[in-house]
Amino acid sequence: MSSSIEATFDVTNWDEHEFDRHAGAGKLTKAKVTKSYHGDISADSLTEWLMSYSDDGTASFVGLERIIGSVGTREGTLVVRHVGRFEGGAATAELTVVGGACSGDLAGVSGSGSFVADPAGKVSLQLSFA
Repeated sequence: MSSSIEATFDVTNWDEHEFDRHAGAGKLTKAKVTKSYHGDISADSLTEWLMSYSDDGTASFVGLERIIGSVGTREGTLVVRHVGRFEGGAATAELTVVGGACSGDLAGVSGSGSFVADPAGKVSLQLSFA
């Protein structure tokens, strides 16, 4: 069984710290971010981001996010991996469900999707349930 999930989110906290910088190279940062989801996802989440900034203000990032609440009609936790880029005032990423890291009614789920924050946030997931 598969399901198409659409949701919006609000960032509720963003705590970012630089951990490396070299002359002539962009900075590296780590951020801990919390979000509140609405729509097909009714949940809160925590994401850890690693980001590499360029001098032009763009950035590449990777992250792991744990979503705790309901996704579609199922309750539990869902973990997704983000691989993305920030440019032109928007962050976009491809999402992949991390197998074996989900719990409750979401245990065994697989899937992928996309994420955009511009600054309004929305997420789209295609999930397959075992």
